[in-house]
Amino acid sequence: MKKILVTGATGQLGSELKVLSSTYSQFEWVFADRTQVTLDNLSVLQSQLETIRPDFILNCGAYTAVDKAESEPESADLVNHLAVAIIAQYTKEHAGKLIHISTDYVFDGTSAVALTEEALTQPVNVYGASKRAGDLACLKADSNAIVIRTSWVYSRFGNNFVKTMQRLLQERESIGVVNDQIGSPTYAADLAQAIMTIVTAKEWIPGIYNYSNEGEISWYEFVLAIQEVGGYTCEVNGIPSSAYPTPAKRPAFSLLDKTKIKKVYGVRVPDYKESLKECLNDIIFGLPSP
Repeated sequence: MKKILVTGATGQLGSELKVLSSTYSQFEWVFADRTQVTLDNLSVLQSQLETIRPDFILNCGAYTAVDKAESEPESADLVNHLAVAIIAQYTKEHAGKLIHISTDYVFDGTSAVALTEEALTQPVNVYGASKRAGDLACLKADSNAIVIRTSWVYSRFGNNFVKTMQRLLQERESIGVVNDQIGSPTYAADLAQAIMTIVTAKEWIPGIYNYSNEGEISWYEFVLAIQEVGGYTCEVNGIPSSAYPTPAKRPAFSLLDKTKIKKVYGVRVPDYKESLKECLNDIIFGLPSP
């Protein structure tokens, strides 16, 4: 029986993979939190991988505190870059298969068209730079690896934009939301399914792939959709990014082109509203923990 290791197992994507794992009982699953697979200690990480000896590694673990990374560049680089290189070296040496999760923050946001896998990467913040370095290190150490870039991830689990907005829409009379950052959200359950479509495919085709839900929207429009699904009456106002300064700059445009993953692996990419409704129904009506 092939063994799948999921790093960052308590995060949004890791939790969704745990829910999905019962559907894929042909695999032995190992869901590792930061103590079982320690991404910020490279020597410990090496020995942990040798102990677990997985056939597949789904690297969902990352340093994701985008603003905090501006003042902690070494910590971000350690987890998002150097640890990824160790993981990729392991899969290369043991003929394993690696799917590493990356981000739209590797782009500078100046594009006017959906970004393909070949688009120029030029991060505008420390987090994006650490993730880009991780992508490059991953593919250099293991040319058979797969990197999936995704954006605006949310889930039924953990803390995320959708859950925060759903709460604020109920608590406040009005909120302001940035309307000049364009992209598309990703429901982590959909991404988990896309990952397993790749894992179980007849042929493993390495390289970089993009995945997010279909749609081209701003964060403001995303909140309007949350409001519509939830039936909330809070007033939602669009504001420019300049009115909501953050330590880390965000790319103004990071819409991902999903043509490649659909064509190569036949992955289904739902519309963002379809997935948002599914997620909010689970949040509103309750869902047991994985």
